[in-house]
Amino acid sequence: MAVSGFEGFEKRLELHFFGDDPKNMGTLGLGLRLLDFDSIQEVLDEVQCTVVSAVANHYFDAYVLSESSLFVYPTKIIIKTCGTTQLLKSIPPLLRHASIDLGLTLSSCRYTRGNFIFPRAQPFPYTNFQNEVVYLEESLPAALCYRKASVMPSKTPSHAWHVFSASTQNTTCPFGDSDDDDLYTLEICMTELDRDLARNFFRRPGDDKNGDSAGKEMTELTGISQINPRALICDFAFDPCGYSMNGIDGDRHSTIHVTPEDGYSYASFECVGSVYDDREDVVRMLKKVVQVFRPATMSVSTTCASYEVWTRVAGALEPLGFKCRSCAADEFPAAGTVVYQTFVDRRSNNYNNKS
Repeated sequence: MAVSGFEGFEKRLELHFFGDDPKNMGTLGLGLRLLDFDSIQEVLDEVQCTVVSAVANHYFDAYVLSESSLFVYPTKIIIKTCGTTQLLKSIPPLLRHASIDLGLTLSSCRYTRGNFIFPRAQPFPYTNFQNEVVYLEESLPAALCYRKASVMPSKTPSHAWHVFSASTQNTTCPFGDSDDDDLYTLEICMTELDRDLARNFFRRPGDDKNGDSAGKEMTELTGISQINPRALICDFAFDPCGYSMNGIDGDRHSTIHVTPEDGYSYASFECVGSVYDDREDVVRMLKKVVQVFRPATMSVSTTCASYEVWTRVAGALEPLGFKCRSCAADEFPAAGTVVYQTFVDRRSNNYNNKS
């Protein structure tokens, strides 16, 4: 393990809003999408990152950042940042712009992250989860009075799942956009990537390509384009290595981020699905993700109002040679049930050392 390197594990913030103005609400309202780019960049300046590429459709806007991703829906915003970014500093300017510029009010907040590979390199308050929780509680309006924080453990020392959720309502069911009730979110963290596969995310010396064109080449070369062939992909390759992409498929987003350096290689995959999707969709998707990265260890967090989805994850990964090491579940305000599972490749040293 390297003494220090780039931190791949992301911090993730999801904020939901509501309002009375019809132009800001519903599927036809633009809501948060009315924020101009200067306002968005002001928020990102606080986080210490910037936009490198963007794409949009009828439902939402997706930005590839210098450190991960930003998704802006009419009444929901998701920011996911890696490295030593100051993600939680985005909350005050976001709440200010949403309230003053758009007349929107915060209804729920969810913050998640895994275990940092280089925790000592993180700035305050990310030095420990307790500090993050205090920072969040001081940053959020008092109306979000139903709050819960938890660290979901695993039998894999390098993996644990940190969750903070707050809501104006005393319910575990998602609310705001009624369509969200049937949706689930998968957040997958992969470490110790296959070395040969990780090399696909290094730029070739002297390739004379910009980040967009090099990113498109990586998307095709690695098979990422086949994870969801329906998705419109916005991708970017960093120099000398690293890769990010956002996928847009109707009103659903997906995103991948890769830190390929040996000794601290990491990749993440996030997507949104519906409990009414074909059960085989998760199986096909996870199979393709594993083929792209072949990690030694991976964790999967499933957030959903239904317990059913997480069983599909285990059913998809175990035939691919992964053994489920641990499984934990908990309920959170306005988020539903979070199920956290860790898996180890049976062919890896991690598995052999624990067998």
